[in-house]
Amino acid sequence: MTKLAKGETMTPPGTGYINCLTPEQKKALKEVWSIIFSIADSGEAAVPVEMVREAEQEAQTSSGSQTATTQAAAKAGWFSGNKAAKAEQDAKAAGYGSGMAKVTLADLGLSVDKLRPILWDNAMGDHPDSLLLRFIRARKWNVPNALNMLFKAFKWRLDEDIPAVKYSTDVALNEQYPKFFEQLEMGKFYIHGTDVDNRIVAYLNVRLHHPNDQPAKTLEKLTIYVMECGRVLLEHPVETVCLVFDLTGFGLSNMDFNMVKYLVTIFEAYYPESLGRIIIHGAPFVFWGVWKVIQPWLDPVVASKVRFTRSDQDLLEYIPANHLPDRYKGGLNRFRYSYPHAVPGENKLMEDTAAKDERVREWKDTFWRFEALTREWINAGTPQAGPNARSEDEIEREREQCAKDLRVAFFRMDPYIRARNMFHRTNPPVANADGSVQWIYNN
Repeated sequence: MTKLAKGETMTPPGTGYINCLTPEQKKALKEVWSIIFSIADSGEAAVPVEMVREAEQEAQTSSGSQTATTQAAAKAGWFSGNKAAKAEQDAKAAGYGSGMAKVTLADLGLSVDKLRPILWDNAMGDHPDSLLLRFIRARKWNVPNALNMLFKAFKWRLDEDIPAVKYSTDVALNEQYPKFFEQLEMGKFYIHGTDVDNRIVAYLNVRLHHPNDQPAKTLEKLTIYVMECGRVLLEHPVETVCLVFDLTGFGLSNMDFNMVKYLVTIFEAYYPESLGRIIIHGAPFVFWGVWKVIQPWLDPVVASKVRFTRSDQDLLEYIPANHLPDRYKGGLNRFRYSYPHAVPGENKLMEDTAAKDERVREWKDTFWRFEALTREWINAGTPQAGPNARSEDEIEREREQCAKDLRVAFFRMDPYIRARNMFHRTNPPVANADGSVQWIYNN
């Protein structure tokens, strides 16, 4: 592991993202990919025992640096519970040599046959590096901690069957989860337009929420459904969203501490580095007592992104007037939310099994090619590369093109495997077939 000098940081301003990595950041990304491949191939990987010890130490001191909602996730991973000594013994027994530790998927309840599918399912149309870098940045470039967090997120996605939620029709979800449509129709939570930094904006109208009016599981699945639908609206280089908690008309009867804890947990533990800005708008006096309870739950990085706006005009600092709905004073967008329900035949392509198989094959061929190029990239400039190895620059150019091809392949496959949603049904659609996004503002 690279040791930093006092005061040095692994994330100088403007770095830490695709095509903007320092040499040490690139090294960390390669380490993560290398361990993923090793453990995806065999179910186990060898890492320096120092990495396990460092992660163990962080887990043991997490009570002072993590929120209560994420401490359980931190303590349940590979590198907790004084596992370093045993992991080192296991590595020696497996022939990995001294100074190494063995980690396995079994420690997290995962398996080889599930790891690769959940990895690529999670990547969707994103650059694969973008997915990994979110976790690496969230753990401040500590590779074992980033891997621990990443695989915990994978296990959560399997346990909660996130693919079933994001690929299902909203009709099927409504049948499975009572009052699912009711939540969507009332406009409690919807996405519309972008902010001044081109982040998509999610509006949460808290006055419409009453904790006992719907099952908690319905709210959880609704949150995942809207988030997974909204994820494909993110376009490089933007990777984060803006949340507007509209507290106009808020009263204590609207407060749902369990739901707040759920949101804090999933954004911090399972969708890291996804929040760009959190706007708490129009908070009445009664809210400030609630805020004293909520604030300690937030990770300091997340808390630093919170902004309070009192008047509607204050929102214009963060959302352009022609994007802001005119129900806020100063907004020029005559947008009126209504939930667009399914139309007959919108999922007809999902019935074409021959075409579906072909699109899935194209996508799998492309991600296998990306994996092969990534393995070559990891070894570039090392003795493992061999005498006829290509330069790292050459590999990186081909790898970047492959990532673009992977996005194209995903969106060619998408209508055959995923039901259409609210963003496909608008006229014209917000989400286009090629993955591009077009917001329409009624000014």
